[in-house]
Amino acid sequence: MDEKTVLDREDVRRTLVRIAHEIVEKTGGEGVAVVGIHRRGAVLAARLRDLVAELVGEPVPLGDVDISFYRDDVGLRDPDAQPVVHASHISFPVDEATIVLVDDVLYTGRTVRAAIDALFDYGRPHKVQLAVLADRGHRELPIRPDYVGKNLPTARAERVNVRVQEIDGTDEVAISAGIEETTR
Repeated sequence: MDEKTVLDREDVRRTLVRIAHEIVEKTGGEGVAVVGIHRRGAVLAARLRDLVAELVGEPVPLGDVDISFYRDDVGLRDPDAQPVVHASHISFPVDEATIVLVDDVLYTGRTVRAAIDALFDYGRPHKVQLAVLADRGHRELPIRPDYVGKNLPTARAERVNVRVQEIDGTDEVAISAGIEETTR
C-alpha cells in the first residue's frame, strides 16, 4: 500500500510545540487540564501536557478517556468484533476546569462526541476545547477543533495514519489509499 508521509518526526514535534503555545496563549494557562482520547490521542495529550506545563511553569493535570462504550455505533458493530477497551483515568476535578481534549485525527466528529460524553461523566467542565494533530474534514457532526496541527484535505477512501513512537516505534502522519474506513 502506497503511503505519502505528510508529517515526519520533526514535523510532529514542531506541531505539538506550536499547539502548546496556542493553548497557553488562548487560555492563559490557568485552570487548564489535558485529556487524551485512547489510544494515540492519549499519547499526544501526555506530550502536550508536558509542553504546556513547561510553558506555564507549573503542573498541568493529565487524563485520558476510553470511548468504546460511548460510541453511537456500538450496537451496529459485528457482535464477534469486540472493541479493545482501555481504562479511563481522570484523577482531578473537571468541574470548572478548561479541558483540552486531544485526539490524533478528526474525521466525522463522532469520536469527539463520544469523548465529550465520557468526559461529562466526571463532572461539568467550564469549557472543553479540542486539539487534533490532523483534521481531514468530512464532518458528520458540527464539531470544529480549537487547535489543529495540520489540515489534510482527503478523499473518503483515503486513510490518515498517525503513528507515535510509544505505540508504533515512529512519529509520523501519512496518507494512504484504501477502503473507506469505519466512521470515527
